[in-house]
Amino acid sequence: MPDLCEASAMRRLPGPLLIVLATILWGTTGTAQELAPEAATPLAVGSLRLLLAAVVVMLIAGVAGELHNLSKMRRPATLVAAIGVATYQPFFFLGVDRTGVVVGTIVAIGSAPVFAGLLAWGYDKTAPSRLWVTATGVAIAGVAILVAAGSDAAASAEGIVFALVAGAAYATYVIAARQFARDGNVVGSTAIIFSIAAALLLPLLAVDDLGWVATTAGTLTVLHLGVLATAAAYLLFAAGLRSTKSTTATTLSLGEPVTAALLGVVAVGERPPPLAWVGFALVLIALVAVATEGRSNRLSPSRSRAS
Repeated sequence: MPDLCEASAMRRLPGPLLIVLATILWGTTGTAQELAPEAATPLAVGSLRLLLAAVVVMLIAGVAGELHNLSKMRRPATLVAAIGVATYQPFFFLGVDRTGVVVGTIVAIGSAPVFAGLLAWGYDKTAPSRLWVTATGVAIAGVAILVAAGSDAAASAEGIVFALVAGAAYATYVIAARQFARDGNVVGSTAIIFSIAAALLLPLLAVDDLGWVATTAGTLTVLHLGVLATAAAYLLFAAGLRSTKSTTATTLSLGEPVTAALLGVVAVGERPPPLAWVGFALVLIALVAVATEGRSNRLSPSRSRAS
């Protein structure tokens, strides 16, 4: 049975575009949380999001016939990726809870390219390209301006640390996921990664009151976060990693905080100051530059060991 991620329409889409589409879905997370009942805690939201995504992706993997080939998976990379995903969930939502949606998302995802560049450098013993360094620097300047522009939101030092841990965890996932994505078994590998990560977070659900999930707002929030903002987004991201370097992917992920901020304007009614739009512009310029590099430097079979 054909792999659902190998449909002809998906194959024609360049890797960087798939990753940008994933970041747009991820960027809806903050707005979705605004719809959650007050009783919903950051730890419960993150854990339920991942648990539902694990079920959805496992079902897709079964239909796609990808569960029979899991013996060939890169086990160390799969475990590292699962730990990265499991760590990201609680620390990201705790960071957002302490600092606000926009600042927390910007710090978490904005720090990921730096962590990924350092991890990839240590793993491959190859320095990032000059364009990547320049574009990432521009993007980081943009997110710094966004943080400064939104500094009226009380961002605690504790929340910033939580968000930085989330950024490091996300970068770890990307570096590890790049190893299994190029093996071709995207859906099956993602299903196993999510299942392991969800199992690691199950204890968090045992100590939380989940009555809010039964409400309309609670159910819609969990469904959106689990199905669209996690399962669909990570599958798009993993498919994009097949032809995109991990350092490029993490810089493209800076589209997530931009999406989150724009949704804050459109859906929540926030009004960023003029300086914030300068930050948006810098991040978008960097994303275009990195996407161009990612498209022109598609990995060939002879270079498939570079991540």
